[in-house]
Formats: sequence, structure tokens, C-alpha cells
Amino acid sequence: MRRISLAIVAILAASSAAAQQAGKLDPARVDAAFRTAFPAAPLAWQPRLTPDETMKLCSATRNSPPAAALAQIQQSEKARIEYPSDGKFVGDWRAGESVAQSGYGLRFTDDPPRQANGGNCYACHQLSRQELSYGTLGPSLLRYGKLRNFSEADMKATYEKIYDPHVAFPCSNMPRFGVNTVLTIDQIKDLVAPLMSRDSPVNQ
Repeated sequence: MRRISLAIVAILAASSAAAQQAGKLDPARVDAAFRTAFPAAPLAWQPRLTPDETMKLCSATRNSPPAAALAQIQQSEKARIEYPSDGKFVGDWRAGESVAQSGYGLRFTDDPPRQANGGNCYACHQLSRQELSYGTLGPSLLRYGKLRNFSEADMKATYEKIYDPHVAFPCSNMPRFGVNTVLTIDQIKDLVAPLMSRDSPVNQ
């Protein structure tokens, strides 16, 4: 029995070493394979196949860059945020709920576009108790504004997180809705509204 156990351990160790060795891929080959997987992608999509400096750094460090790099990401991404010209960060929470529910946009089936993109926020977050279908990749956002006393500083911070989450959480899994022009400034303001409005379902 002991011999069998030792044999199993040896096999597992060898398999693990082989898997680690196999995991060392040439980045150029990976990029080439990725690009050839989308031969019919519209020309406007080509920039999406090329990672920017933030994505390169996050990928190279498996989303765990050193402290100096974290600060670098936050600084560079902060400079990319475009703020509302009227200085207001909160829109219409009912419109924001519609944006949060919609998963439309940026899919092959959505080209050419026939309506505005959605945020698909429920895919990762719980926003209201009435919605039973939501993802858990992101934290629950129930009582979001209430927990922050609906402060103006947090309204701005929330706008920034939606526009470019790397400002708050470098290498976040959350899409950069503003930087990547997935959503408009007005749509982002509308998404801030359910989170930071006293009468929205989020804060009931």
C-alpha cells in the first residue's frame, strides 16, 4: 500500500511539473492565436484586440502588480477620466436601472448597433432585493448610498469607479465603461443615480 501511495505522489508531482512547464507560453503566439480567432471582427473592434499599458501590466503580473505599479496605474487611469460638463454626477435612477439591466452592446450580434449599449451590471452585482437573478463576481451594492450617507464626495468617487474602476482598484475585473466608450457620460451619471439616490430600490 505504501508503494502505491509513493507511486501516486510521484505521478502527481511529475504531472504538476509538466503542467507548470506547459504553462510557459510565448506571449507573441498567444496574441497571434487570439487575433486569428476573430477574422470577421469589424475594423472598429481592432483596438480591443490590443491591450493598453495598464492591461499589459496587469496581465504580466497576474493582476497583482507591485506597489509602485499600483500607484502608476491609478495615476495614469485617473488622467483618462472625463467628467460631466455640468459638474453633476447623479442622473436619473430609473434610467440607470434600465442601463444596469441591459446587456446589449459590443457583441457580434449587436453589429451594426440598433440601440444604446447597456451596463449589464446585474451580471456581477446585486443592486436591489426585487431582482433575484444577479452575479456575485462583484460585491452586493444593496444600501450603497445609505452606507455612505449619500455624500457628494462619494457621488464623485462612484462616477469615477464606473468610468474607470482601475482608479479605485487597479487591475479590477470590472469593465472601464467610460474609458472604453462602452457607456456615455450621461449613462454613467444615470448608473450613479440608483446607487446614490435615497428613493431608488438600492437604498430601500
